[in-house]
Amino acid sequence: MNASDNKRNRRAVWLLWAGIAVYGLLCLYLFYMQSIQPLDYDNRYFQSDLPYHISMIIDDGWYYSFTAYAYQLLHWLGRGTTVLIAVFLAAVTVLCIVLTERLLRLILKRDRTDALTLGAAFALNLVMPFFWRFAGEYRYVSYQSGNLWHNSTYQCMKLIALAAFLYYEKLESHYKEKISLRQWFTLAGLLFLSTGIKPSFLTVFAPVLAIRLLADLFRKVPFRQVFLLGSTVLPSCGVILWQNMVLFGADTGNGMAFSPWYTFSLHANRTKVAVLCSIAFPLVILLFSLRELPKDRKYLFVWGMTGVGFLEALCLVETGSRSRDGNFLWGYCFAIFLVFLYSFEKWVLFLKKETHVLFYRILFAGTGCILAYQLFCGIYFFARLLAGETYFMMG
Repeated sequence: MNASDNKRNRRAVWLLWAGIAVYGLLCLYLFYMQSIQPLDYDNRYFQSDLPYHISMIIDDGWYYSFTAYAYQLLHWLGRGTTVLIAVFLAAVTVLCIVLTERLLRLILKRDRTDALTLGAAFALNLVMPFFWRFAGEYRYVSYQSGNLWHNSTYQCMKLIALAAFLYYEKLESHYKEKISLRQWFTLAGLLFLSTGIKPSFLTVFAPVLAIRLLADLFRKVPFRQVFLLGSTVLPSCGVILWQNMVLFGADTGNGMAFSPWYTFSLHANRTKVAVLCSIAFPLVILLFSLRELPKDRKYLFVWGMTGVGFLEALCLVETGSRSRDGNFLWGYCFAIFLVFLYSFEKWVLFLKKETHVLFYRILFAGTGCILAYQLFCGIYFFARLLAGETYFMMG
């Protein structure tokens, strides 16, 4: 890259940071407006779970997530207002872009932040499902998305889960030789924290990790190294037991049941089409990358997480008062977010194919249009949220 290109890249990076700062301020406004809404289930103005999450802690003392402790402290520091909670959530949203950019740098093998990695990180934190009224008339609840702005525990989990997955990716490249005590505690701590916020990431990550480690054992990786990496999930298991008692204890009236397609079909017109629209860009990329899938361990891993998340959301539902909340979707949603990131790398590589060049350029343009439309859907959805509309908004 020559001096002129470097200058243009730096200018583009600064413009992107300015856009991200504006986005952070808009999120601050959105989260504050969400936080001050009345506890009225008929209210559809700046609708979100946030005022209920705050009330559960401040009014009821119900500690269902590690976010409860943060919200209680911020509420006290804010002298009974929700301003600092909104600031905290806006910071979490911006930091998700920062960690997304670092993960993209790792995936794309870039040494430093540039316009491509930062611009893609920003865009991938805005993409939403491919809206098609035929599949579902509600822009969010008819589909599944890795990006959302109405559930604060998911937003916080997403940040720590990104940190955990980024650290895992760095550790996985050399864990067969050595895992230091600091590395073990760092990964275990991040998994523990993300699980304490919301167990969804662990429920899609741990099963695929177990399969990966079992395969490594057959490849003659030392058992000690396999055990060390696998044992990083053990502290999180204690958190899940605590959460299970809080959420599904005998006095809650809540439980779990096997009910295929129930959650997916709640608001979709054509359920299976809506599922495909939710992952339109990654799915098209996958169709033209199937030969590479068995050889690309990282790409295979995130599609494995997506498959596990899909099966959990497909089959499991809560019984009782939360039966229609779709709480088994969150792990699948985060896996969708990751599969967009790794599909972006495959999309970029289409332009570097040395055979069938014209075909791959046409494919690059076509899939780019799909990604651009899903980005438009996300920006449009976010803009309407800023206007106070419900996340149940129709097309």
